[in-house]
Amino acid sequence: KLQFLYFIGGKMSDQPDMDKANEVCVGPQSEKAGKADACKGCPNATLCATGAGKGEDPDLKVLTERMATIGSKVLVLSGKGGVGKSTMTKELGLMMGRMGLQVGLMDSDICGPSLPRLTGAMGEEIHTNNEGWEPVAVDDNVGLVSIQYLLDNISDAVIFRGPRKNGVIKNFMKDVAWGDLDVLLVDTPPGTSDEHLSIVSYFKQSGGCDGAVIVTTPQEVAVADVRRELNFCKKSNIKVLGIVENMSGFVCPSCKKGSDIFPPKAGAVLSAGERLAEEFGVPFFGKIPLDPALMAACERGEPLEDFVIANAKEAGKETVMPPSVLALQGVASKLLKALGKEAPKTA
Repeated sequence: KLQFLYFIGGKMSDQPDMDKANEVCVGPQSEKAGKADACKGCPNATLCATGAGKGEDPDLKVLTERMATIGSKVLVLSGKGGVGKSTMTKELGLMMGRMGLQVGLMDSDICGPSLPRLTGAMGEEIHTNNEGWEPVAVDDNVGLVSIQYLLDNISDAVIFRGPRKNGVIKNFMKDVAWGDLDVLLVDTPPGTSDEHLSIVSYFKQSGGCDGAVIVTTPQEVAVADVRRELNFCKKSNIKVLGIVENMSGFVCPSCKKGSDIFPPKAGAVLSAGERLAEEFGVPFFGKIPLDPALMAACERGEPLEDFVIANAKEAGKETVMPPSVLALQGVASKLLKALGKEAPKTA
């Protein structure tokens, strides 16, 4: 399937073949391309030295046409791993889909794809039609693309150098027939590296990006990395639509009392997410508390709200939405407002 991926992506005989690039690659756009010490022994060195790859991207026209049918393009970023970016992408995407919006989910975490499991769309494959690759249907309004659908075995390790990761991301943007979408949410890996630079670059070349949702958790170790991500957005001219503080406290489902699993910084009046929002002058979208139901819903590949309703029905009880669902609804509402779209409908 991965061979199929690169066949679809195509190669031009007068362009460097980035699949065969050395492990350390300065990139064909670099002034040192083909001349740096890292280029020694690379089959692309001669081509890169002549300036091949520095001209206009031959895929730019198709890429721009694909992106033109998408209303809003939003990155879900953090800088820190394990803070809940994929969970946030899944919940916001499915929630907006239930509101009647057409939503695309792009899993750009090439080495650690999570969205197929979280959305309950495991064991699927990407098919093609005369327009390109078809996103896997999560439900009637939400489509998903992930490298997991291109692996022979879901447990296979994806061991790609930077240029190969960039090529896959371009495939997801250029070759997927996304169709008319209201919102495209892009789940990203931790950090500010190859995937992030590629996505931002491709978006800028094909009509722009509407902004980013930044996810943090209360711990200072997470805040430090998220601060770097915010600086990345600033340097890349990516608008920060809002900050979400995930795992913010815990509300006991029995006694309903709240407690801070991750205590706030000593002497701080504001929470971690609120402090970051104030420091960078960006909106704060809200706090999502820790909730065992959210974990269980992700494991079962269901939207949290559906999981809560099903559990209440099975127990013969009236459905009472927990603080986590209400908080996520608030985040979705603020995101849509920031994008200038219709506010979420109440259940």
